[in-house]
Amino acid sequence: MQLRVGRVRGTVSETLPGGDAKRRVPAGSVGRMKKSKSEYSIQTVVNALRVLEAFEHVDELGVTELSRHLDLHKNNVFRLLATLEMKGYIEQVDDGPYRLGTRCLELGSSYRRAGGNLLGRAAPVLDALAHETSETVHLAVLRDFEVVHLDARESGQTVRVGARLGHRLPVHCTALGKVLVGCAGEDVLRDYDRWLAEQRGLERRTGATILDRDKLFEHLQGVGVRRLAVDVEECDEGLSCASAPVFEQPGRLVAALSVSAPTLRHDSDSVHARLAPAVIAAAQQLSSQLGHSG
Repeated sequence: MQLRVGRVRGTVSETLPGGDAKRRVPAGSVGRMKKSKSEYSIQTVVNALRVLEAFEHVDELGVTELSRHLDLHKNNVFRLLATLEMKGYIEQVDDGPYRLGTRCLELGSSYRRAGGNLLGRAAPVLDALAHETSETVHLAVLRDFEVVHLDARESGQTVRVGARLGHRLPVHCTALGKVLVGCAGEDVLRDYDRWLAEQRGLERRTGATILDRDKLFEHLQGVGVRRLAVDVEECDEGLSCASAPVFEQPGRLVAALSVSAPTLRHDSDSVHARLAPAVIAAAQQLSSQLGHSG
């Protein structure tokens, strides 16, 4: 099945100014050639950020561990740590391993203030959605074609889906990811297609994960029309999820809301009948509060 969102295939010839010489450029890029932001990156800064990101799921790390994990020489790691420690982003524990410093917490608080319009308005909507469904709910955004969970309310039920605050997940197998790409417009779909072309295929998370790119993009087009995405055990076995888009004025997609539940409590029929209407209504309410009238 062929993709109908203008996927980029092959190259075309572009005549260079002042002559007949031609160069080959990716199809669809003529007239809008510009440098990728990655061409402006500074490797030392990138490595410093990689050091910080290494602590995402680990409380403390030593120089040797970081060197091995980042594939950097110990001397380079030590200099990066010393610089980050001087600025308060890293702390050393009793002349031993390192951990994140208080400056990271301060920046996190600053982000919450900067995103206060979204996060602040989303808080009561999340509370109400969690109360209505008695299931775990999330607010998420798209970053580098990964789903980043910004806020959550965890279900109080004994068997429940855990909150994934701050975690990243793939687009292709999550309801949130499908909404964040499928409802964002054709430019984002094309960019996602290019990004996928650079990857090693779609990751299989379960037996239900979509692995065919054409099938995935057909599915994403449907999500864009319905403004609803569902995944039943596509990302994690035993987990079902429904998600809907959040827009702001003038119709820009800014986030997505989701409700996640154990499949034993909500199978595909139950997700569509009970969870989907609830998350759609909540997303529309939040969108209205952000100034969207569509």
